Amino acid sequence: NREGDLLFSVTKDKVSDNLHHKRLGTYNGHTCGCVDVDCILSKRSNVLTGSADNSCRLWDCETGKQLALLKTNSAVRMCGFDSSGNIIMFSTDKQMGYQCFLNYFDLRDPQQIEDNQPYLSVPCNESKITSAVWGPLGEFVIAGHENGEMNQYCAKSGEILKTTKEHTKQINDIQTSVDLTMLISASKDCTAKVCVESPVCLTSQTSNTSKPSRQSAAISPIMDHVVMGGGQEVMEVTTTSTRIGKFEARFFHAAFEEEFGRVKGHFGTHKLSCICFLITYSSGGEDGYVRIHYFDPQYFDFELEV
Repeated sequence: NREGDLLFSVTKDKVSDNLHHKRLGTYNGHTCGCVDVDCILSKRSNVLTGSADNSCRLWDCETGKQLALLKTNSAVRMCGFDSSGNIIMFSTDKQMGYQCFLNYFDLRDPQQIEDNQPYLSVPCNESKITSAVWGPLGEFVIAGHENGEMNQYCAKSGEILKTTKEHTKQINDIQTSVDLTMLISASKDCTAKVCVESPVCLTSQTSNTSKPSRQSAAISPIMDHVVMGGGQEVMEVTTTSTRIGKFEARFFHAAFEEEFGRVKGHFGTHKLSCICFLITYSSGGEDGYVRIHYFDPQYFDFELEV
């Protein structure tokens, strides 16, 4: 979660095996692989999940009770709360003849939930959304597309405020900094790029390139560092070794683009989180493991020599 004291994981199966940390509970209801999760604890202690079972579900974080069920025509790709916790957004996949949509629901209006009708539904005709995050103050959503574009969608009108194409292939992941002034995008074109976000500007500041494709990337809240996770596609994992697949997490200086560290362990890194980057960062992989990495004391004293 955004406070860094809880870790949520989603999986394509229903098996959960916790070896070293206390598992507080599970949210049971999805009938197919869950693909995204978001949590808000400031005003509403809620968890939002999206799944390939064509549904987006709202849960009570403490009890695990399902509060709302939003059905869709295709799999839910991304979901998230705005900063207030009152507005949720989720995107659907382009499949089975159905178009990709970016949907907005206001949780303060029970009629929207009951009727399963969003107050705003934005069609994405040219290229489907593959990753999305909320911008500052819940004014817009920044979405990454299959064709490498990033768009800012107004949360009130649905119009595109800004478009940029910093990548040449699909954007796999977008994550923001803690203060929401920057974001980092990871792409299949083997790059991760740090951008400045605002209602009128979305410009790339720096990029780091390394093969194979970047599956995920995150920004440190306390250091000028970014961490990137890569690796080959799932279909190619079983035919290569961990060394050739390059599944390690790689640390770069955000300004100088210099790599200064790597962490091995996963076989198919897929998702990284640096919300609790004060002493740890977490990673999840296609190997079925979620790992919490604790930094050595030397990490906090490290200074890159230019």
